[in-house]
Amino acid sequence: MASAPPGELRTVNIGSRKSVLALVQTEIVHKALRAARPELHYEIHAMSTMGDKNQVTPLHDFGAKSLWTHELESGLLDGSLDLIVHSLKGACSNIEDAALMNADMPTQLPPSLKIGAILEREDPRDALVMKASLPHTSLSELPPGSTVGTSSVRRSAQMARKHPHLRFADVRGNVGTRLAKLDAEDGAYACLVLAAAGLKRLEQGHRITQYLDSTSGGLLHAVGQGALGVEVRENDARIQDLLQKLVHAPTTLACLAERSLMRTLEGGCSVPIGVETEWSSSSTLKMRAVVVSLDGTESVEGELEEDVRTEEQADSFGRAMARTLVDRGAERILKAITLNRELVNA
Repeated sequence: MASAPPGELRTVNIGSRKSVLALVQTEIVHKALRAARPELHYEIHAMSTMGDKNQVTPLHDFGAKSLWTHELESGLLDGSLDLIVHSLKGACSNIEDAALMNADMPTQLPPSLKIGAILEREDPRDALVMKASLPHTSLSELPPGSTVGTSSVRRSAQMARKHPHLRFADVRGNVGTRLAKLDAEDGAYACLVLAAAGLKRLEQGHRITQYLDSTSGGLLHAVGQGALGVEVRENDARIQDLLQKLVHAPTTLACLAERSLMRTLEGGCSVPIGVETEWSSSSTLKMRAVVVSLDGTESVEGELEEDVRTEEQADSFGRAMARTLVDRGAERILKAITLNRELVNA
């Protein structure tokens, strides 16, 4: 049972991971809170999670649960923290799968915790960052056998599907470390694929060679990518009231629909699921989604457009997209990946 501090709210304790990007994202929320309630005192508590401490092991080799969240959520549950700032990128249907894909917030949260606010989204697209010494400006221009650095099976599977002439290699570390590995003269990578939002928040947007989406490069982004979510206790009305001014309704509805898609497919984020949402009108949401086999040789796509005005409609929309993908054969791909994981872990 989560404990909520009684009495008048005077100090707000904010939990964050210690990485540079996580702290930049937490400061975005901190700044918005100060603007909304300047009379309150805010303290940021940065913690190193298991995933932050081990920057060597490939993400898919981790077997630990709560790789990015356990230490922080413990603080929420014991009352030492009032809220946690997360990236919603790569949301997963369970905590163990969240560990596999560097996803801050799984789609199924621990009992008594909830999303209190989703802020306005930064650019959700993936971004190609080319080695500075190379003249190429797109994935399609890279010579056969060129190595692309990414720690995401979603990205590598979609690129293998659209660009089978390329090779893919895991790359760990924070954004600065990854860029340094790319820039090294003897580095193995011709380019990296990273989230555009992270690069922009770290003032590294000038490194972007090509934005990748359904019309450029053929990549759909991760569920929740580019959005920040604030996790709180369900029974803490004071904090939930505080967060109301931070809520961005269009981002919230789009991300809830994306998270519903992931949760319904029950594939977890170790399954390459890409998504792209856009508002074609103030209340009409369009979603594109794809499920891809790990080697990129099989895929199922779908596109739906519906009127979405409430959180309930967003959840229903995501489930409808999941059913569309399953009807078109996604279940076969999901089962094959699950079987492969079971054999590997046996």
